[in-house]
Amino acid sequence: MAKKENQFVEAITPMEDDFAQWYTDVITKTDLVDYAPIKGFMVIKPYGFALWEKIRDYADGLFKETGHKNVYFPLLIPESLLNKEAEHVEGFAPEVAWVTQGGNKVLEERLAVRPTSETIICTMYAKWLNSYRQLPFLYNQWNSVVRWEKSTRPFLRTSEFLWQEGHTIHETEEEAVEETLQQLAIYKKVAEDLMAIPVIDGKKSESEKFAGASDTYTI
Repeated sequence: MAKKENQFVEAITPMEDDFAQWYTDVITKTDLVDYAPIKGFMVIKPYGFALWEKIRDYADGLFKETGHKNVYFPLLIPESLLNKEAEHVEGFAPEVAWVTQGGNKVLEERLAVRPTSETIICTMYAKWLNSYRQLPFLYNQWNSVVRWEKSTRPFLRTSEFLWQEGHTIHETEEEAVEETLQQLAIYKKVAEDLMAIPVIDGKKSESEKFAGASDTYTI
């Protein structure tokens, strides 16, 4: 057994020699992931996906404890919806993947493969919300997004990745900020208590904040 373990360790590039290759060796030789036949995409193998399920289920439980409910929105978003929020979409524009044909028919309007869901979610919220008495909307979505990245590395940045999107509406700005800080604390808890990764939480600078946002908080 010791000999086999030594052979495995020897097959991994030393971190101090080549950090990027060390990372690639670790995630591939431990059978977490493999490269897909499409550049920039990955296949998450059973062991890797089991880790994701643990993270997702832990976070999902914390979200539900704070009153959030899960929903699901379509993968494809009409171009007209993206264009309605030009400032928001500007940051994603170079990375958007487009569907232009369905079956043998060319589509009348291009459909974006979800780079994020704000535009379609806000469109539906506007349809559903009739009175402030319905507030707050505390909804979350577990899904994947596609952003056509120029430089990729499995798990760190790929053209498609798994994540969650919490989108809420509140009666006052104060309630919205309170919600934001509450969720930020949950993200920190997931990172530190579950994954043993110490983080620093706070507000992003003006140049780094999310496209179209008033403020952006991060860990």
